[in-house]
Amino acid sequence: MPKIAVLQMCSGIDPGRNFDTLRGAAHDARKEGAEMLFTPEMSLLLDRNRQRSADHIVPEEQSPYVAMLADLAEDCELMIALGSMAVAVPGGKNANRSMIFPPSGERPVTYDKIHMFDVDLASGEAWRESAAYRPGNEVVSIDDTPVGRLGLTVCYDLRFPALFGELGNRRCDAIAVPAAFTRPTGAAHWHVMLRARAIEASAFVIAAAQVGSHEDGRTTYGHSLVVDPWGEVLLDMSGEAPGLGFCDIDLARIADVRAQVPSLANRRAIPGLNGQ
Repeated sequence: MPKIAVLQMCSGIDPGRNFDTLRGAAHDARKEGAEMLFTPEMSLLLDRNRQRSADHIVPEEQSPYVAMLADLAEDCELMIALGSMAVAVPGGKNANRSMIFPPSGERPVTYDKIHMFDVDLASGEAWRESAAYRPGNEVVSIDDTPVGRLGLTVCYDLRFPALFGELGNRRCDAIAVPAAFTRPTGAAHWHVMLRARAIEASAFVIAAAQVGSHEDGRTTYGHSLVVDPWGEVLLDMSGEAPGLGFCDIDLARIADVRAQVPSLANRRAIPGLNGQ
């Protein structure tokens, strides 16, 4: 039964300091016997000031932190699921890119967030992720992780069931949902949507989150969660403070749930629905 570690962060505007937090968590995770570490969205830089953050955002192949994370995974003999980091891409925009670093030290498997967070909340918060970020266009899953076949998503992707439906079609054993949820949306929707996605996919959902008051002025909801395929919450971290949580993943639970309620096997293609 693999043990995973979930890092809840209050990332700031200094990538070096954020990496130090991540590095300490990786070593602590390995000491506690974890085989995989999950981190939140924008683990290495959380800064809404685009002019100030521009110097830190470079193409993936030029980022020192990609090599440092690969070395860290190898040194700790730990698979690291970096929730995401900002990388520059052709066309003058960035990608919100999730990266899975194997313990072999090889280059990561990557996924670019598909759905952009463009919203106007009743609280007065307004976000236009698409002004600076280019959406991805590829569904990504990775085999041979400690938690089996892992599907990749990022934050706002959570609101789009078709993406999770495809990950369910791929029979993912677990789905990562790294996030930096706002407090109003988190309080209203975080727990119910994560539980629903786990139930729909009959898979574990692992959601490492940002938390607290950040240097750029935003506040995030926290409550990093691990949910099992039946919708049971196995881990719910604080909504107030960063920290490192641990959870044992019983992969036999997946087959048990899918045998009881074989919703994946019972799915039917309906002409005209989701482009079919």
